[in-house]
Amino acid sequence: MVADVKMTSTGRRAIPENPALRLSIAGIRLPVWNKIWLILALLIAVVMPFLVEDFSVFQMTQALIFAMAILGLNLLTGFNGQFSLGHSAFFGIGAYTTAIMMGHYDIAFYWTVIPAGVVCLVAGFLFGLPALRLEGLYLALATFALATAMPQILKYNHFEEFTGGVQGIDLDKPKSPVAFMTDDQFLYFVVLLIAVFLFICAWNLVRGRTGRAMIAIRDNPIAAQTMGVNNAVYKSLTFGVSALYTGVAGSMSAIIIQFVAPDSFTFLLAVTFLVGLVVGGVASIPGAIFGGIFVLLIPNFSEWVADLTGRTDAKGLSWAVYGAFLILAVYVMPAGAAGFVRKLTAKLARGN
Repeated sequence: MVADVKMTSTGRRAIPENPALRLSIAGIRLPVWNKIWLILALLIAVVMPFLVEDFSVFQMTQALIFAMAILGLNLLTGFNGQFSLGHSAFFGIGAYTTAIMMGHYDIAFYWTVIPAGVVCLVAGFLFGLPALRLEGLYLALATFALATAMPQILKYNHFEEFTGGVQGIDLDKPKSPVAFMTDDQFLYFVVLLIAVFLFICAWNLVRGRTGRAMIAIRDNPIAAQTMGVNNAVYKSLTFGVSALYTGVAGSMSAIIIQFVAPDSFTFLLAVTFLVGLVVGGVASIPGAIFGGIFVLLIPNFSEWVADLTGRTDAKGLSWAVYGAFLILAVYVMPAGAAGFVRKLTAKLARGN
C-alpha cells in the first residue's frame, strides 16, 4: 500500500507538520507558549533595570554581552561542528578596536561597534581559511594557539602606541542622553537592542538555506559536499560570522567596563565561553542566554560560598565550589539548560 502524499497548490510535495507542534499545555499549543514566554522575557528585560540598583544593571549588561559571545561560539561549534578554544582572541580584537577608536581618535562609542564586528569578521574568515584542513582536536589546538598568542601580541612593544602595552587603555564612560536613565541603564538598553538584533539574525540564519548547509556540514561533511554544499566557503563564512558576534560582544564589553588590557583576554576567557555554551545548550540559540547568566553569576556565587568558611585560602576554595556547581549542572542538565527546558516542556505537554 502506498501512503498518501499531500501536495501543495503549486504541485510540490508538502512538508509534513511537526507532531510536536500539536502538543499543548493547559489547552494552549506549544508555539503559542513560546511566544508568550518570549514576550514576558522581553518585558522583564525592559522593566528590570528600573527596579534594581546600578551595579545589578551593570551585571545584567555583562550577562547579555557574554550571551552574545556564547551565541557566536554556538554558531560555529553547535551548528557547524567546528570546535574552537580561541574565541577570547576575537573578543579581545573587538574590544581593542573600540578602545583604540574611542581612546586615540575620540570617536563616539556607537560608531565603533560595527567596525569592531567587521574587523573580527575579516579576522575570523582569514583564520578559517587555513583551518579548513584541520578538524576536531587539531582545530582546537590551532585555536588554542590563537588564544594564547593574542595577549602577547597585544603586549608587543612595537604595538604599544596603539594598544597601550601591559597598561592597556582607559576609556571614558558614555553619558546617558536620556534624562530619566542613568548611564548604566542607558548602556544596558544599548546592549539589549544589539543583543536582540543579533539573536534575531542568528535565528533566521540557522533556519534558512545557509543554516541548513551549516548543519549538513556538521552532521556529515561528505554527504553535504555530495549534495552540492561548498564546505570550504561555508566553514570559512561561519568562522567569520562567529567571530563577528564575539567581536561585537568584546566591543560592548570595552565600552561598559571602560578599560581594556591584554590579560583580560586570556585562554581562561575562551574556556568561560565554552562553559557557557555547554551549560546553556549546544545548538540552541536561547541557550546562549542561560549560558551568559551562568558564567557571570556562578563564579560570584562560588566566591560568596567560599567566603562563608572564613578561610584564608577562600580564593582557591571558590574554584572548587565553582567546579562542583559545574559538575552538578552538567549532571542534572546533560543537554544544557535549553535541553532541560525542552524535555520538561515535552513531559508537561504529554501529561495533558
